[in-house]
Amino acid sequence: MNDLPTSTFERAIRATHGAKSRLLRREHVLERVEGKTVWIGEVLVFELFDHPDATRCYAWEVNGQVTAVLGVPPVDSAQTAVRAAIVGG
Repeated sequence: MNDLPTSTFERAIRATHGAKSRLLRREHVLERVEGKTVWIGEVLVFELFDHPDATRCYAWEVNGQVTAVLGVPPVDSAQTAVRAAIVGG
């Protein structure tokens, strides 16, 4: 579970992607590579307002650091957002 308030994620999304957002839901994600768990946690799914390319953003926190990934192809879920962040490293 994320320990940061929703407003922290909203500020991070605005700073990173220049859009206002609203929390829609929380999803539990377990990402495995070759049978080994590489990431497990909660991803917050946000609706974006006035963003030119995306209507969704997926955000999570690790050690106080927020990661916010836009929902643009191929990212279409919390799972693929985490996968894209891991691959993009």
